Amino acid sequence: MSPTIFKKKGYRFFFFSREERRMHVHVVSEKGEAKFWLKPEIELAKNYRLTRVQLKEIEEIIESHYNELSKAWEKYFDR
Repeated sequence: MSPTIFKKKGYRFFFFSREERRMHVHVVSEKGEAKFWLKPEIELAKNYRLTRVQLKEIEEIIESHYNELSKAWEKYFDR
């Protein structure tokens, strides 16, 4: 199961339900996918076929939605 947190600019931001406990988010689009750590700071963990420009755009989206992502993580995984 992978709950979608939100979609923006053609990217889907989601979690995998059975994965490591360090806070992170997965992002997928038609062009590729990536994984970003959210703590201790926002950092690219993995990238599959996304350009630097796309990764920068995704990181900016994560920064602007950081509180929403953190709250969704806590709600989903601390249940």
